[in-house]
Amino acid sequence: MTAPDHRGTDRRRLLRAGLGLALGGPALSALLPGTARAVTPEDGPPPESFRPGEIVESGHRFFGTVSRGLALTVEEACRRWGEPNGYILGQEGGGAIVAGLRYGEGALYTRNSGSRKIYWQGPSLGFDVGGEGARTMMLVYNLPAVRALYRRFGGVDGSAYFVGGFGMTAVTDGGIVVVPIRSGVGARLGISVGYLKFTREATWNPF
Repeated sequence: MTAPDHRGTDRRRLLRAGLGLALGGPALSALLPGTARAVTPEDGPPPESFRPGEIVESGHRFFGTVSRGLALTVEEACRRWGEPNGYILGQEGGGAIVAGLRYGEGALYTRNSGSRKIYWQGPSLGFDVGGEGARTMMLVYNLPAVRALYRRFGGVDGSAYFVGGFGMTAVTDGGIVVVPIRSGVGARLGISVGYLKFTREATWNPF
């Protein structure tokens, strides 16, 4: 597998969009729990899992550096939730002044269905000040079918983890756990509450 090549213009576009909407977006009272989607027999068997070593190797190619911090972060995620049966490599941007927004796009990789484009959006609320644009890896656990990922995922308390310039949090819904791993530990990681919404198409609506 080859990690997607994201350009600097995409980072700047996402960052500007996230900052603009963070300053004038709707109130976060619209935060609602995700709605589970039924998995039918037509979806086929759940995707096969990936070994931690495969995830680390792909992450090293994607982030452009060999990092012990990335390896330890992936190992910690696998210790907590087991082997992922999907992962996402992508680019995201966002900004916040207490209430914030995050937008991203990338590719979802599974053994059974290959790769496909995916987008995510989400609000946050908490000690969350500043703006950013960064590459992101997300590990996906207990994914019964690709289409089951298109929903909202809320934050998991106590899931923040930081080591060697990388940090991870976790969001979950319907038994599926998504663990974003970001390079560059900053104020926006693991300190706020909110959710991520995954979609097939790009949208400006984070709710």
